[in-house]
Amino acid sequence: MIYLDNAATTRPKPPGVAEAVAAAMEGYGNCGRGVHDDALSAARTVYGVRQRLADLFGCPRADRVAFAPNSTMALNIAVSGLLGPGDHVISTDLEHNSVLRPLYRLRAQGAAVDFVPAGRRGQIDYDDFEKLLRPGTRAVVCTHASNLTGDMVDIGRVGAFCRAHGLLFILDASQTAGVFPIDMAAQHIDVVCFTGHKSLLGPQGTGGLCVGEGVDIRPFAVGGTGVQSFLETQPEEYPTRLEAGTLNSHGIAGLGAALDYLEKTGLDTVRAHETLLARRFYQAVRDLPGVKAYGDFEAAERAPIVTLNIGDLDSAEVSDELAERFGIATRPGAHCAPRLHRALGTTEQGAVRFSWGWANTEAETDRAAEAVRVLAEEAR
Repeated sequence: MIYLDNAATTRPKPPGVAEAVAAAMEGYGNCGRGVHDDALSAARTVYGVRQRLADLFGCPRADRVAFAPNSTMALNIAVSGLLGPGDHVISTDLEHNSVLRPLYRLRAQGAAVDFVPAGRRGQIDYDDFEKLLRPGTRAVVCTHASNLTGDMVDIGRVGAFCRAHGLLFILDASQTAGVFPIDMAAQHIDVVCFTGHKSLLGPQGTGGLCVGEGVDIRPFAVGGTGVQSFLETQPEEYPTRLEAGTLNSHGIAGLGAALDYLEKTGLDTVRAHETLLARRFYQAVRDLPGVKAYGDFEAAERAPIVTLNIGDLDSAEVSDELAERFGIATRPGAHCAPRLHRALGTTEQGAVRFSWGWANTEAETDRAAEAVRVLAEEAR
């Protein structure tokens, strides 16, 4: 199979990732729950990965990196732990439900939420951030790149807006962490929420949030921590305050191996390869009769995603044909991005998303473009 669903999860994982998980399962105890060798081995690995993630994202200290099962949980922790009734939040129409649903729940609890609108082509106007500003505005919560179109948000510009107005900036880096540069200090980001199983090339079940200095997040979950056990409340110190229960040290070990691979290969090298393949595919399909691609392909940077429709064919039907007849894995439907689908006018049809990873090749890309050509010709 030609796997072009890397925006959902990257595969195959780099050499060493599965081996690191297996070795951790064989040799690790419970991180933070003892001073015997097996527990300490887990603790050393977990701390080492914290430090490397802090370095990657420009987080001030390793102890400000808290692990979570995925970016959805990280975003829930950040939104619920920093915002509350009476606050006003600005977001965008580009968001995934991992941002939208925590904000809708916050709104139901008494907060106010406004969204920077996306136009018919899926782009936003940055002047709208200023227009939505209120005296009670507390934060901006937004994605770094749309999982539907691949269009990037200028987070440096958003961060500067937040800094100018004293707002918190919570970033959903699900589609970019590991390949696109993120610097919390330089871009004025207060919280970066990330997942390990996409561009970081790690296992599913890994992710977390990097928390800037002076940002105090209320615990989302409380429970065992291995320290200060006689307290009736969750310990105040980071990262323990955000990490109730046993960590996924096996998965974190795999994430560490993935970071080894990315460092050795080079983030710029990976990004350039994936971008080249996505643009190669777009150039091959953009002028095919009946094919409509969504997003801004004139932008200097974009995530390696091309989402399209063929005529009025249902996206699930097209994706099924690609899988069954051509052996190509894609993602149809709504992509958990309902506001952007409404903006694009694709709520009924959905769309077919092709997304590239480091392991994909030019030959695979050309075969996918040829499959789209065949299906478009048949649909005429």
